[in-house]
Formats: sequence, C-alpha cells, structure tokens
Amino acid sequence: MSTANKKFNTYRLTALGILTAIIIVLQIFSTFVKIGPFSITLALIPIVIGAAMFGAGAGAYLGSVFGVVVLLMCIFGADVGGAMVWNASPIICAILVILKGALAGFEAGVHYRALAQTNKILATVVAALISPLVNTGIFVIGMMIFFKDILNAWAGGSDVLYYIIFMMTGVNFLVEVATNIVLCPVVVKIMDAVKKNK
Repeated sequence: MSTANKKFNTYRLTALGILTAIIIVLQIFSTFVKIGPFSITLALIPIVIGAAMFGAGAGAYLGSVFGVVVLLMCIFGADVGGAMVWNASPIICAILVILKGALAGFEAGVHYRALAQTNKILATVVAALISPLVNTGIFVIGMMIFFKDILNAWAGGSDVLYYIIFMMTGVNFLVEVATNIVLCPVVVKIMDAVKKNK
C-alpha cells in the first residue's frame, strides 16, 4: 500500500470515528428535543457528510450507528413512542429502525456519487434531501404495515393519513430537510478542502 493510500485510510478512519461520535451525541441529545410528539433527527447531517465524503458504504455504516442509538432509546424508554413500538414487537422495531438509518445513509451516498461529477453542491443538496425522505418514508411505511394499532392510538381518533402528514412527520420533517440542505453542503466543502490538503 502506498504512503498516499495509507494517509487516506488513516484520514477516512479518523473522520468516520469522529462522525460516529457526533451521530451518537446528536441522536441522544435530539431524543429530548421535540417539536410536537416526535424528536427532530439531527444525526442525519453527519450521515450525509460521511456518505458524500466516503461513499454509500460509509453512509450505510453511519446510518446503522444512528439506527442502533435510536433502538437503544426505544429499549430504555427515552423515546416514549419508540418504547411503545419496541414493546409491541422488539424484532420488527429493531429491523425497522436500523434499516431506515442504514438505507438513509446508503441512498445519500448513491445519489451524491451519481451527481458529484456534474456539480458537488447539487449532489450534496440532493443527498441531504434524500436522506430524511428515506428515513421518514421507511418509518411511516413500517408503522402503517406493522404497527397500525399504535398509529391509530397516536392519532387519537383523527384520520391516520392526516395525522401522519401534519402531526407525525410535518414540521419535524421540514426542519430536518431544511437543516440538512443548509448545513451539509457547507461542511462537505470544508471537508473536501481538508482532504485536498492531506
């Protein structure tokens, strides 16, 4: 292995280690920051950054880390809604939260790579949009398929579709998307500059 490759691998491992730590801290913190009944997922930002910098595999890894932290918050009851889902079906809950995170990171990496040769800023914005779409989309679909009773209980008698769009995902999702789209391109540009100087 050449010296340049060793330096890049060291840089990659260090960056992924830092991003992993940031994801853990952000997700634990954001579990307790709620708009309405659900918390905002700030951990998607480092997931998108890692996916843009190091590819879809790194995005899937970082998304899985996020999923494991979400799962732990469900198991220990820090996320009350998540605890309800965990108590209803631990195996499906575990698969759902880890899968949605891993796919959110993977898809961010795939879309970034597809567009990066054309325009890196556009590629980052698309990745930053895709990640919360996949994360939220898989969560909603999983809830509708496997946890319809819990969804109906959360809706409290109102129309479930209305509840999903305006109460469960509405404001939180828009905040997540806006935060990702604003912050991810800036951080990716900075990390790109750092990588070029290595």
